[in-house]
Amino acid sequence: MRDRSDPPKLTPDAPPDPSAGGRSPRPALYLVGTPIGNLEDITLRALRVLKQVEVIACEDTRQSQKLLNHYGITTRTISYHQHNELTRAAELVKDMQEGASVALVTDAGMPGISDPGFRLISLAVRHHLPVVPVPGPAAFLAALVASGLPTDSFAFSGFLPAKRGQRRTALESMKTSPRTQVFYEAPHRIADALEDACEALGSHRQVVVAREVTKLHEEFLRGSAAEVLEVLKSRREIKGEITLLIGKAEETRLGTGGEGTAAPGSPSVRQRVQQLMCAEKVEEKTALKKVAKERGISKSQVYRELQRSK
Repeated sequence: MRDRSDPPKLTPDAPPDPSAGGRSPRPALYLVGTPIGNLEDITLRALRVLKQVEVIACEDTRQSQKLLNHYGITTRTISYHQHNELTRAAELVKDMQEGASVALVTDAGMPGISDPGFRLISLAVRHHLPVVPVPGPAAFLAALVASGLPTDSFAFSGFLPAKRGQRRTALESMKTSPRTQVFYEAPHRIADALEDACEALGSHRQVVVAREVTKLHEEFLRGSAAEVLEVLKSRREIKGEITLLIGKAEETRLGTGGEGTAAPGSPSVRQRVQQLMCAEKVEEKTALKKVAKERGISKSQVYRELQRSK
């Protein structure tokens, strides 16, 4: 067994892709990761495979052509998307059985991750055709590692349900989740999703909204669900590709202004203020100051959360 401290032995091209040295790839389905924004985020291997395969199946040929033109790749392209994959998958498998090499790409990221691809991949596997991953970027992974949330245990679940009732149910199911939850979300639904998160998980639950990752206007909004929602509501319009990350249940409260301290199962700010007012016979202002000190956050943060809970 190799010691974990030893670096892995890297080769120019590991099996089963024998396309190094200028040879054409063998008949196979190559799943090629493409940039999620910055065109420089593509591997040398991906460029070589795209140049050498006989055909590139694209989610949108017009979108993929921008990348191909940028790198001077003239390989023939065909469309492969959710509206034609039922018939196109069978056609591509037949081509591979007859000796063709096919690369599958989506508009951005790795094929099959909340994008078309599964039908073709599963069909190729059933017909005992080689399926070769050519790794590349994935928006949810890039957002996760830069979010500041724990990465030791996480779950990626694609898009949240579009309908509010189903979305609320999905969010409530992770109320006690011990892992970071990661979702893609549409810009016109992100505020609604955060409102539901506040209701289902509590306004203090730590979240991150990663927008336009790797692109010119890349942005990370970090804080409680209520704080991030407040920022988004202040904007006239929300645009771009969005990844929503929700912290694990046992995480302490992290506000935009400082450290958080509320342990799992502890009372809300409103409940704690009422407890202190009743037990110590103090005014609300005095109770607010004590709660802020207990939780290591500012008095203004405590006051805002109290007002939101009323």
